[in-house]
Amino acid sequence: MTAGHAGAPGGRPLLNRRLAEFGTTIFAQMSALAVETGAINLGQGFPDTDGPEAVREAAVRAVRDGRGNQYPPGPGIPELRQSVAEHQLRFYGLRYDPDTEVLVTAGATEAIAASLLALVEPGDEVIALEPYYDSYAASIAMAGGTRVPVTLRPDAASGTYRLDLDELRDAVTERTRLILLNTPHNPTGTVLTRDELATVAQLCVERDLLAVTDEVYEHLVFDGAHHPLAGFPGMRERTVTISSSGKSFSLTGWKVGWVTGAPELVTAVRSAKQYLTYVSAGPFQYAVAEALALPDDYYSGLRDGLRARRDLLAGGLREAGFGVFAPAGTYFITTDIRPLGATDGIDFCLSLPGRVGVVAVPTQVFYDHEPAGAPYVRFAFCKREDVLEEAVRRLHGLAGD
Repeated sequence: MTAGHAGAPGGRPLLNRRLAEFGTTIFAQMSALAVETGAINLGQGFPDTDGPEAVREAAVRAVRDGRGNQYPPGPGIPELRQSVAEHQLRFYGLRYDPDTEVLVTAGATEAIAASLLALVEPGDEVIALEPYYDSYAASIAMAGGTRVPVTLRPDAASGTYRLDLDELRDAVTERTRLILLNTPHNPTGTVLTRDELATVAQLCVERDLLAVTDEVYEHLVFDGAHHPLAGFPGMRERTVTISSSGKSFSLTGWKVGWVTGAPELVTAVRSAKQYLTYVSAGPFQYAVAEALALPDDYYSGLRDGLRARRDLLAGGLREAGFGVFAPAGTYFITTDIRPLGATDGIDFCLSLPGRVGVVAVPTQVFYDHEPAGAPYVRFAFCKREDVLEEAVRRLHGLAGD
């Protein structure tokens, strides 16, 4: 019997109706397909190498020294909250009090869920840029909100996705509670410019909106620069800024994230967060506190290495016949499959492992307006160069398939 079976005990489906539209995530499905077929997994965005040895050793020391093996403080250990505050000041000139304006979470995913559960009530509208990371829709639904997508649209001439600011303005109604913003953006790789963010900030101030910003790819910007929305006039007191260690240090399994914001916002988010995980990742928190203090050359080296892998995979995809949208940031390249004679990304991705031994993710599952995303497929380039080279070699087989 499935959770949604009509004959379930109680006479109604077991799964909360707010979650009825959400099944197994596409990432789990495609990763399982990769294991089943032995294909190269360029679907899910996790690196195939571990983060810095010094950071991993810091976690080992913490375990051995008995730091974090029991419940850490609810807001996170003081060392990590201090490091997060210093990071925001160092890179963006944003000052936060580590005691009242920083909250440690179980990755950015929990931070997003806790923020929306805390700030959104049934009937509130939440604007999100589509295509969007799938947890956004589920978190909005769990909070009882209504998601209002504003679509980033592909521009074949420039090879980028762009935000229509007029469409964003038109999406705001008297029921709009907040804008959920993701930049650098997954899956399109779009990095919103300073001018675009200034317009978003002005809109939030004029319409008295809150903002929740997912900035987990903040250090993975290859073209342009990352500008936190909280740094714009009028936005510090109305923005919940979210980031995490997973993408910045190639340690996605540690699930250490954080929230920064004005005390009232952080208190609200903590009120929801404490009933989700309460605390997590005790020893890893000590290690991430050290990681955030790594020198500038670590961050530049991470960026430059990923830029080179982006270019390697992008070039190979073009040679294989895909239309390629070169990302300005993140781990991902979005491609157009229509030049290959395909029109449905789901069918294409389900058949790709058997055809050439590579797994990708269809982006249409990240849209409310699925037809808008149907011909687009996402590939992850956060893999070793030899793995990407082999994937490119296999993808070239599509031409003769």
